[in-house]
Amino acid sequence: MIEIVPFAPRHAADAVAVILPIQQLEFEIPVSLETQPDLLDIAGFYQRGSGNFWLALADGEVVGTVGLLDIGGARGALRKMFLRATHRGPRLGIAQRLLETLLQWCRARALREVYLGTTAVFLAAHRFYERNGFREIARAELPAGFPVMEVDTKFYRRGIEGDSDATV
Repeated sequence: MIEIVPFAPRHAADAVAVILPIQQLEFEIPVSLETQPDLLDIAGFYQRGSGNFWLALADGEVVGTVGLLDIGGARGALRKMFLRATHRGPRLGIAQRLLETLLQWCRARALREVYLGTTAVFLAAHRFYERNGFREIARAELPAGFPVMEVDTKFYRRGIEGDSDATV
C-alpha cells in the first residue's frame, strides 16, 4: 500500500537514503549531502510559510519524496522529487500522486505558480513535468526568490489555477 504523508523528523535519514543514491550513483550528479543544506534540515527548510515536504511510503518504507519551498509572492519551488527506481512509472502512479498532493496544497494556500529547476539528464522527469502542465522557461524568467542549484540547467513553470499553463 502506498501512502503520501507529510515529512516527519523520524523520516530524515530514509529521505536522504532515497535522494542521494539517485543523484550520485544513478545520474552521476556531483552533489553531496553537505552541498544540500535543505536535506540536513528538511522540516526547517521546507515546512515553513506555504511550503511542505512529502514522502511516498510503501508499506511504511520511504520510496519517494517531493518538496515545496515557499519563495514568496504566492509562488513555490518544487524540489527534491525523487522515486526509487523500483517504484517509478505510470503503472504505480506514485510520482503523479506526489505531484497532485503538492498541487492540492498549493491550491489550498492560494499559491499562483510553481517553478522548478532540474538537470539535463533527468529526461523522464522532463516528460513527466511537461505532461503535467509545466512549461520550460529561460533561467532569466525565474522569480528573484527562486533558489537555483549549481547543477540546474533546465527550468519550468506551472500556473496553479486560472492560468493557461494549468491543466490539472
